[in-house]
Amino acid sequence: MKHSILRGRSVTALLVVFLLGGVWMGCSSTVKETRGDGGTSTSKYVARYYQFDDVLVPGELNYQADKSLIYESAQYKAGVMHFTKWRLDVDSLIEFFNYHMENDNWKLVNSYRGKESLLTFSKPDKSCNIRITEKWYGTTYVQIAVGPVGAKKM
Repeated sequence: MKHSILRGRSVTALLVVFLLGGVWMGCSSTVKETRGDGGTSTSKYVARYYQFDDVLVPGELNYQADKSLIYESAQYKAGVMHFTKWRLDVDSLIEFFNYHMENDNWKLVNSYRGKESLLTFSKPDKSCNIRITEKWYGTTYVQIAVGPVGAKKM
């Protein structure tokens, strides 16, 4: 009887290890990136353009349409997009944005890293601020704000 109980516990422990391994592997990223024009290339993430055709966002991030706001006029397009993802490596996310923003002709103005990270990029006619916050319970929040530069105050 003792032997049967030990065997049952061993099998249970082995199943738990395999299950945790499968969950861990399921959190890893794929290696494809798509552009709005249908072209694909290789990168660390599946990626796509949302409201702005020059701000590439990792496809792993979940777009929060109910928290986002986009303003569009004949002169410019501006807005704030919100994204979330559970268990995401912040350093690789920062590398992703630094690399792809430069490819889309953005210039890095400055960056702050800490409990909350902030990346600021600019183009001659607009700027982009990316705020990345990782909470203690594992959820990462990303806020991307794009707006015009040099607009007159009223």
